[in-house]
Amino acid sequence: MEYPVEQFSSSEQGLLEPYFTNLDRPVFCIVGLPEVVKGALFARYSRYPGTLRRLYLDEFVEQDQQAPPPQQSGTERAERLYERVFLEFGDDSVAQLGGAHLACEWASNVLTKVLQRGRLASYLEQSTRYIAYDQRLPSGRYRYYWDERFGESYLQSMERIFDLYSAGLTQLQQWCAEQFPREGEPESVWERSIKAKALDAMRGLLPAASLSHVGIFASGQAYEQLVMRLLASPLPEAREVGGMALEELRKVIPAFLRRVDMPDRGGAWIDYLQQLRSRASDAAQRFGLEDGRDEQSGSSVRLLRHEGTEEDLLAACLYEAGATSEDEMLDAVSELDSTQRAQMIADLAGERGNRRHKPGRGWESVRYRFEIVSDYGAFRDLQRHRLLTCQWQQLGCELGAEIPEEVIEAGYGDAYRKGLEVSRGEFERLRSEGFEQDSTYAVSLAYRIRYLLDLNAREAMHLIELRSGREGHPSYRAVALEMLDQVAEVHPSVGAAMAFTDHETEARLERLQGEIRRHRRIEAAG
Repeated sequence: MEYPVEQFSSSEQGLLEPYFTNLDRPVFCIVGLPEVVKGALFARYSRYPGTLRRLYLDEFVEQDQQAPPPQQSGTERAERLYERVFLEFGDDSVAQLGGAHLACEWASNVLTKVLQRGRLASYLEQSTRYIAYDQRLPSGRYRYYWDERFGESYLQSMERIFDLYSAGLTQLQQWCAEQFPREGEPESVWERSIKAKALDAMRGLLPAASLSHVGIFASGQAYEQLVMRLLASPLPEAREVGGMALEELRKVIPAFLRRVDMPDRGGAWIDYLQQLRSRASDAAQRFGLEDGRDEQSGSSVRLLRHEGTEEDLLAACLYEAGATSEDEMLDAVSELDSTQRAQMIADLAGERGNRRHKPGRGWESVRYRFEIVSDYGAFRDLQRHRLLTCQWQQLGCELGAEIPEEVIEAGYGDAYRKGLEVSRGEFERLRSEGFEQDSTYAVSLAYRIRYLLDLNAREAMHLIELRSGREGHPSYRAVALEMLDQVAEVHPSVGAAMAFTDHETEARLERLQGEIRRHRRIEAAG
């Protein structure tokens, strides 16, 4: 991949150099800045169309600022301590005590899922719901992963898809403006909501090769796992970024990454991860399971199984307040009839003022295992819930795709369909020429993927209430609401406690209320 290189003036370089581990590579760490500034940079990242270093210059550098050198006091002593405890004693938990902010820019939407697979880290990704992908890079190409191994056909296919996406954005914005005329809200708020509606409708046409920026904050232990996961990946892009991440992280937290390329430590671990993938693939082939993806008529959500009862949940909720065994608590609550049980679950859930008020860990005593088929765009958002267990199959075109109703009503359905056909044709060509893993790059986000979500009731409440909200994308809202219906079938009182859900399906500007609240906060702050 030929990454864009951003140009900075000499004065800009002077402001950036103390705080960024390099100024000319797509992977780098942030150092020397206050933690609140690092967090704010990543928080702003998702809606900012440029790079992180440019964002720092545009919005975080104060007038006439002169950057002091990063503090190095005590670094050498700390490194020696960590090396002794971490390497010699093998105490892995000490690697949880130090962390770093890492930016991975120009990462494909295939790579972002590899980056975000680890649970014990915080991620912020540039969003296709806020950023228009209709601008070209200095190379003249649109924002997609490029590898000369894929040939001229790949280049032409990607350019064609992005041309259709760009034209569709313009047409959808015009249509949305006609369908949802301004009704008293500030003009800037209305315009942002119209743009967001068009971006939501058109994002499914973007291929998984589309490039994004990802900000990561994690401990040394989490970074060790991340780097090894990248280096063990069959995807060349992941291995390349893994090498760059290792180099940059060693400038900031070197002791925690010391084991990665030691043959008997990280080397053996990377070999093990590669062997696991190979063994699973061989076993799937032995049972004839590797080519069973049939075209589907639509998305689906299936509750495969659930574990635990409402009595189990009640006993678990009472456990910390009681002084008897769990068996005795189960015996006590089993005497309740269904009405009494429902009332007690509601009482123990408490008076929730908003969706952020979550009941306690007793709700983790029951579990649900869902198998979902949805478009890849919805999967990308649901996969980011790191407390659950998510497993997914390789993205392809076999499960079909669907065109958003808004696109059809705006008169852009045929062009959108043409883009999906181009995507499918290039996917099949790449796969036929031996690019089994790389063929995923050509697949538009509207194509479906099959995956498992295994989660407890507490996390289900978090996911369902968050992802069914009125500002959510329609595709993952539909998944969340169907999950709620199926939870309520087996545990009615658990479903009833998930009160902060939005079942409305009428056409609307999903982002309007959020933009109004944002506008009011800005006004209130002066």
